[in-house]
Amino acid sequence: MKWMPYASALLCAAPIVCQAASYLTVDQAKALMFPQTALKKVDLRLTPDQIKSLKKSSGIFYPLKTDQVYRSSDGGWLVIDKVLGKHEMITYAVAVTAKGTVKQVEILEYNESYGAQVRDAAWRQQFVGKTVNAPVALNQDIKNISGATLSSKHITDGVKRILQLHDLVLKSLK
Repeated sequence: MKWMPYASALLCAAPIVCQAASYLTVDQAKALMFPQTALKKVDLRLTPDQIKSLKKSSGIFYPLKTDQVYRSSDGGWLVIDKVLGKHEMITYAVAVTAKGTVKQVEILEYNESYGAQVRDAAWRQQFVGKTVNAPVALNQDIKNISGATLSSKHITDGVKRILQLHDLVLKSLK
């Protein structure tokens, strides 16, 4: 029993492996997605009917937080959102043009231990040019990533939700 204090000390000193990663801050995402363009934060409050409509159209049943919505000086939009990966939240950003077309998708934070392939530029490029009228559905117009199925699905649903938000609310804001 003399080894017990040493064993507990070793357990406390053992490294904890974590795959969580922050790739971009919100300010870095703004600069990357809207270079040389001024962005203004928009105070957006959704009605219960709008929240219900977004849930129904996207399949995401937890509410969209609207505290990080920005309008660009050229009429475009940047929305920072979170979706569930498999177990952890994924923070991502969607840039939408004034006409409601996806301009760019970036992953800001990814906390899962696997599935970070959703950060691959080629996978995210599939969203560029999509509008609210596109299916924006995994295994239809968006390819799945083996080993990252839930992250792929939920980010796809999240982009669809942002397109619906633009169509439902953002396009009518001046």
